[in-house]
Amino acid sequence: MRARHRTAPARTAHPRAASSGRRPFRIAAGHRPHAHRSAIGRNRRLPALHTRTNRPLARAAVPQPQPQLPARATGHCRPPAQPTSRTPCLPSGSCRSVGEVTSALLTDQYELTMVDAALKDGTADRRCVFEVFTRRLPDGRRYGVVAGLGRFLTALTEFRFGDDEIGFLRDRGVIDACTADWLADYRFTGDIRAYREGEIFFPNSPVLQIEGTFAESVVLETLALSIFNADSAIASAAARMVSAADRRPLAEMGSRRTGEWNAVAAARAAYIAGFGATSNLEAGRTWGIPTMGTAAHAFTLLHDSEEAAFRSQLDALGNGTTLLVDTYDIEAAVETAVRLTDGKLGAVRIDSGDLPSVVAAVRAQLDRLGATGTKITVTNDLDEYTIAALRAAPVDSYGVGTSVVSGSGHPAAGMVFKLVAHKEDGGDWVPVAKKSADKASLGGRKEAGRRLRNGVATAEVVLTTGQVGPDERPLLVPVVTGGEVDPAFLGAHGVEAARAHHKRAKAELPVDASRIGRGDPAIPTLVI
Repeated sequence: MRARHRTAPARTAHPRAASSGRRPFRIAAGHRPHAHRSAIGRNRRLPALHTRTNRPLARAAVPQPQPQLPARATGHCRPPAQPTSRTPCLPSGSCRSVGEVTSALLTDQYELTMVDAALKDGTADRRCVFEVFTRRLPDGRRYGVVAGLGRFLTALTEFRFGDDEIGFLRDRGVIDACTADWLADYRFTGDIRAYREGEIFFPNSPVLQIEGTFAESVVLETLALSIFNADSAIASAAARMVSAADRRPLAEMGSRRTGEWNAVAAARAAYIAGFGATSNLEAGRTWGIPTMGTAAHAFTLLHDSEEAAFRSQLDALGNGTTLLVDTYDIEAAVETAVRLTDGKLGAVRIDSGDLPSVVAAVRAQLDRLGATGTKITVTNDLDEYTIAALRAAPVDSYGVGTSVVSGSGHPAAGMVFKLVAHKEDGGDWVPVAKKSADKASLGGRKEAGRRLRNGVATAEVVLTTGQVGPDERPLLVPVVTGGEVDPAFLGAHGVEAARAHHKRAKAELPVDASRIGRGDPAIPTLVI
C-alpha cells in the first residue's frame, strides 16, 4: 500500500496569532484567501490584503472514467480529470481554470516527478527539513536583505492542484493516476520558520526553514526560490540606494523596465528596504504603498507650448505638483514654472543632462527667483553609485527605475533550497548534506542568531547544534505552524512590519556596512 498524504486534523490557534488577536490562515481544503474578485481579478493572482474567512470552493464534478495509463502503485487512484476551460495564460506563464486561484504550477517539473517516485518507493511521507540560504553574497556586497516572505506565505495558501492542473500534468505524462490522487488532496501541513522579512542576511544564513513530509515540502522549492531570489535581490539593491541617498527620499519608478507583475513585487521589496513611494498603482492598491507621479515629456509635447502644458497641470493638480522642466530649455522652463506659481511651486523634476551641474544651476535659479521652497527631484537611470555622486548636490529626492527593479546588476540573490535532515524510522534526525565542489551544503537543522556588542552586530552565528546564546538576537521565527500561516506576516500590515524591522536590523550593522564600494561581508558568519 503506498503512503498517502492526509490532511492534518484541526489544530488550536497559532500562539502568536492568539496573542495578537489575529486569526491564523489555515491551509485547508476549500480555503480561498480572496473572497471577492473583479472580472479582471479572476484572471490573475494577487496577494491577500488581509485575512478572510474560509469559504468552501465548489469542486468540479468528477467525469466518468476514461481510458488511462496503468497505475504503477497500489491503492485507490482517481481517474484522470478532463481539463476544464482555461483562461489565456498570464504573462507570468501561469494558466488556471476560470475562477480558480492557484500557484501550484508555478514550479519546475522535476519537483513533481520526485514526488511521483517517492510515492512509489515509500519515502514520500518521510519527515524532512529543507533550508533556503545563499552560499555567498554578490561580489563586493556587504549584506543582503530578506524580502518575499509575505508573498511566499500568501502563495502557500493558494498552493493546490485542481482538476485543470492535474489534467494538464496527466496529459503531459508528468504523473500517474495515483500521484494525481495525492495532488488533489494536497495541503501543506508542516511547520515553517524564517528570518523576518526585512532582516539582514549573510552567507549561509538559513532564511527559510521548512519541516514536513518530503513530498509536501519539496514541491515548494521553485515557488520559494523564485520569490525569495527576486525580491531579496531587489531589496538588497534598494537598501544600498537608501544608504547612498543619505536620508533623502527615493521613489521606485521601474515598472516599465520589468514584467508587469514583477513590477508590483519590485515596488513592494523596494518599499520594505526604505524607498518611500512607488509609481505603480497596483502596488499601492495591493500592499498599501504610497504612490506618486505627475506628468511625462509627452504631456508637454502634446500642448502648443510648454507654458500651456504647465498651466494645464497646475490647474489639475495645484501648485504643489512637480513640473518636468527638461523637455526643451531648462532655464526657460524653470522661469515659466516659477512665474505661473508666484514662486510657490512644489518641485521640479530633471531627467537628463549632467545632473550635478544642472541641479546646482537650477537650485541657484530657483533661489534667485524667490522659489526657495521649491524642491528638486532627479531621475535618469540612477543607481547607488550615481546617487552617491549626487550627495553633495542640492537634490531633494530621487526617482529610481531600471537599477532597483533589476537588483542593480544582480537580479537574483543566489539562494538555494536544500534538504538538510530527515527522520529515520526510529525517530532520530539524520543530517544530510551535498558534498559537490563549490556547492557544498551544511547538514542538520540550524538555529541562527545575530551576535551583538553594545547594540552593534559582530557576527552571524549559525548553529548546527544547540540554541542561540544570551548575547545573540534570535533570527528564526515561526511563520507556519501545523499548516497554519501566521497572518501577522501577510498583506499591507505585514509590509509595514517588514519595513520597520528592516530599519531596526540595518541600524545594528557596523558603520562601514553602508559603504557602497566593494568589500567583504559586514560581519563574518560563524558556523558552530
